[in-house]
Amino acid sequence: MNKQTLNFQAEVAQLLHLVTHSLYSNKEIFLRELISNASDACDKLRFEALNNGALWEDSPTLEVRVALDKDAKTLTISDNGIGLTQQEAIDNLGTIAKSGTRDFLSKLGAEQKENAKEQGSLIGQFGVGFYSGFMVADKITVESRRAGVAVDEGVRWVSGGTGEFEVETITRAERGSSVTLHLREDAMEYASAWRLKSIINKYSDHISLPILMLKEEWKEGADGKDGGMVATGAWETVNKASALRARPKKDITPEQYIEFYKQIAMDTEAPLAWSHNRVEGSTEYTQLLYVPAKAPNDMWNRDKKAGLKLYVKRVFIMDDAEALMPSYLRFVKGVVDSADLPLNVSRELLQESRDVKSIREGNTRRVLTTLEDLATSGDDAEKAKFASFYAEFGAVLKEGLGEDFSNREKLAKLLRFASSTSDTVSVSFADYKARMKEGQEAIYYITADTIAGAKNSPQLEVFKKKGIEVLLMTDRVDEWALNYLHEFDGTSLQSVAKGAVDLGSLQDDAEKKAAEEAAISFKPILEKLKEALKDKAEDVRVTTRLVDSAACLVVQDHGMSTQLARMLKQAGQEAPETKPILEVNAEHPLVKKLEVSTANEALFGDLAHILFDQALLAEGGLPADPAAYVKRVNSFLV
Repeated sequence: MNKQTLNFQAEVAQLLHLVTHSLYSNKEIFLRELISNASDACDKLRFEALNNGALWEDSPTLEVRVALDKDAKTLTISDNGIGLTQQEAIDNLGTIAKSGTRDFLSKLGAEQKENAKEQGSLIGQFGVGFYSGFMVADKITVESRRAGVAVDEGVRWVSGGTGEFEVETITRAERGSSVTLHLREDAMEYASAWRLKSIINKYSDHISLPILMLKEEWKEGADGKDGGMVATGAWETVNKASALRARPKKDITPEQYIEFYKQIAMDTEAPLAWSHNRVEGSTEYTQLLYVPAKAPNDMWNRDKKAGLKLYVKRVFIMDDAEALMPSYLRFVKGVVDSADLPLNVSRELLQESRDVKSIREGNTRRVLTTLEDLATSGDDAEKAKFASFYAEFGAVLKEGLGEDFSNREKLAKLLRFASSTSDTVSVSFADYKARMKEGQEAIYYITADTIAGAKNSPQLEVFKKKGIEVLLMTDRVDEWALNYLHEFDGTSLQSVAKGAVDLGSLQDDAEKKAAEEAAISFKPILEKLKEALKDKAEDVRVTTRLVDSAACLVVQDHGMSTQLARMLKQAGQEAPETKPILEVNAEHPLVKKLEVSTANEALFGDLAHILFDQALLAEGGLPADPAAYVKRVNSFLV
């Protein structure tokens, strides 16, 4: 049997088409890539010149220039960096996915590599960014001369992106490279100086080198008509070349922080708070995170992209890096600038990795710490900011209880609720614990659709009678979130609408004895009620939680509440068919009437169903057959 080792065959034209049309989601990315390449070339010169000062050629100022010629339909990106020899042009530009930067780094010594890392330079890794130019150009011309070689040893490289290229020797006085794009008709929007400046401001504003363009001014046409912008011949710097996030905090004013937020978040209001830090260690990055003052209208749209702006070595990568912030903090705006992150070949999608996870965890901790500082501040203004934050984002913050186990305790400290003693959503678990009655063993709460519905729920009657505070939870997410939080600071959480009421030492022996005796004497009625309501109720029992009401509905300790079941059905999701438990107040006149109607089966059945449906109405539900309920009630009114 013959065994052969063969090379893969590639159709270069098709491969170039794939590289230039499938790797990037929008065309304007080409300018970012080419400016990044120019910046890399300047950084390479800086490093090589450390050992060979002659490479500067008496021109130590490094810069990138962007020039356009509308008549010729060309756009040129130039640099005075290291440049290329003819062989380097063939090797690097003529080989797809061969990265000159990666090859350069492999030749650097350890000390130089560390210096390169500290400078945050040398961006290119994959060797395909150059070919993004073919998204807007039908031909690319590169003219270059390597620093330190003779002026007559320059090179011109030309390709139409069809799988072939031409190379020739030229005379070039300037060191460095010029990449000229011959723009296609459908890409003439990039022959606008205003359009180019906006792209540079978006993607490359913080490249450390100055990016220059010819300054333009308005010039009137003949008779004052058909005027336009024309180049003045003077070059101007169009990037700031200094990122706000990279500057020391002491040099940045609050006004500058606020202005930057408005720019990146497209918000007209100032943020509530921000946090600016440089994180060092195994993963190095700078974070500038903002908490907005108002929630966006689409905050609950799970399909909307949300995340932080990501830069790698000061070069813009993507707007919504969702992997750098958990979804329950999707309202946070800001910027992360990483010294190094694993990116896919197009630099547009993050690959999950240890570094990405570390940045996400660091960002989460920083946001929660910022919120905790607001919540616990002794300053009234800061506390007011937290109250404002919670009114806007409290509900989405609760999602973290089910999503972020490692920060569940921190999140629990930030939660706020109304209570049976306070209609204001301002009571924390810690506040509640500080006010607990002596002998109270649980934090009691109730979930409902509204504050009024919760506050007037029959389940609260015995707690009001004994002066026990109950937290009122009315956000739609509460029922789900509390499934993941069973205690706070060693004290269990107990829903007053689940399980039997056990107030422990808060209920005296006489009350317990009276309840037991009522259950025994009422047993025959309970059996008849169970039979009459067997299709609606799982069980019927005498309650100790009611004072004024005739009945209420509860579920088992770990069962799904009727409120959550309703919410799931309203959202179009399936909810398990569970029957509630009907608890009756043996001392209530309506319940006592059951005792005298046992001989009349029809009357007893009507009263039983009225009792159940009224309990359902009291906790926010609707009878399965509203017409039947009305008919039964009317029969007792006439």
